[in-house]
Amino acid sequence: METLLLSSPAQLRAHLKSLRKTRSLTQAQLAKRLGVGQPRLAEIEKHPETVSTAQLLDLLAALGVEVLLRVKPTSPPPENRSRGQW
Repeated sequence: METLLLSSPAQLRAHLKSLRKTRSLTQAQLAKRLGVGQPRLAEIEKHPETVSTAQLLDLLAALGVEVLLRVKPTSPPPENRSRGQW
């Protein structure tokens, strides 16, 4: 089983495209599985941060991927982390 690290939108963009190509799917084929148009799938691959969590999970399921969350053993406490753009 392959494990992919995801810690940024840029990585998600790369993973989505790579997963689709590894499964020999065109954007049009994957879009059809999801019930959306090819232009929408292209937009999602380009800007995956624009979709809801439910839509992302549907997309990953269509690609045969499951999500596993694990806590980093060396993670600093939340109050010490950078807040980013909330």
